[in-house]
Amino acid sequence: MGYSVLQILLVFLITFIAAIDQFSFLESLYQPIVTGTVVGLVLGDVQTGLIVGGTYQLMTIGNMPVGGAQPPNAVIGGIMAAVLAISLNMDAKVAVATAIPFALLGQYGVTLLFSLMSPVMTVADRYASEANPRGIDKINYLSMILMGTIFGLIVTLFFIGGASFGNQVVAAIPKQLMDGLGAAGGMMRYVGFGILLKVMVSRELWGFYFAGFALANIVAGIASLSGSALLLLAFIGFALAFWDYQIQTRLKVASEAASYGGEEDGI
Repeated sequence: MGYSVLQILLVFLITFIAAIDQFSFLESLYQPIVTGTVVGLVLGDVQTGLIVGGTYQLMTIGNMPVGGAQPPNAVIGGIMAAVLAISLNMDAKVAVATAIPFALLGQYGVTLLFSLMSPVMTVADRYASEANPRGIDKINYLSMILMGTIFGLIVTLFFIGGASFGNQVVAAIPKQLMDGLGAAGGMMRYVGFGILLKVMVSRELWGFYFAGFALANIVAGIASLSGSALLLLAFIGFALAFWDYQIQTRLKVASEAASYGGEEDGI
């Protein structure tokens, strides 16, 4: 499937904005579920873009940079997964796994830019000592432009060869490897949740986790409720969280009041 110059430019612009948003705007525009949907809209298949974006979002939900170590970049990975799925008619799980090399390129791009900008920090320190905010603004704008340009070029390079070139590459991949990529893509969402649970879950919350897992299976198994299962579970989870918050708040207030003593304790 061929795409117009306008569509390619729009994908470049989406990638450019999402790359900057990841580190500067912080409006969550870079999240795969957002970029996948918008790219799907541009390329004419919103449903596939939303499915692929949601699948990639589940995979990256627990990914986070630790110190200078960067995980595979979610911006390029999510956008390329949507592009691959729509352009080459890939299954969502296969597209997610196939986009990982592009996500790694994004990771290398971030590391490269951070390394290049490190010496510039001495210039920013000098601007700060001179009370020159405009100079610091220019450095920030330069880093944002470079980040967006690097990411945009990585994504749009796919379109240079055209979709026919991509189809030839996919056709050359053995079926066993494609099946393996599909299985790996299906597993990645659970790996993402596993990483998130390792960071967040405490011993006191395991009961809620197992209860939610059981309830999700029950609700999903009821045909009349399966369509809105996620929304129903979200409401139930919010109700439990709000109830727990109220209980903990009351206990805290009662504990603070008890620490001051009562009338029987005298003045």
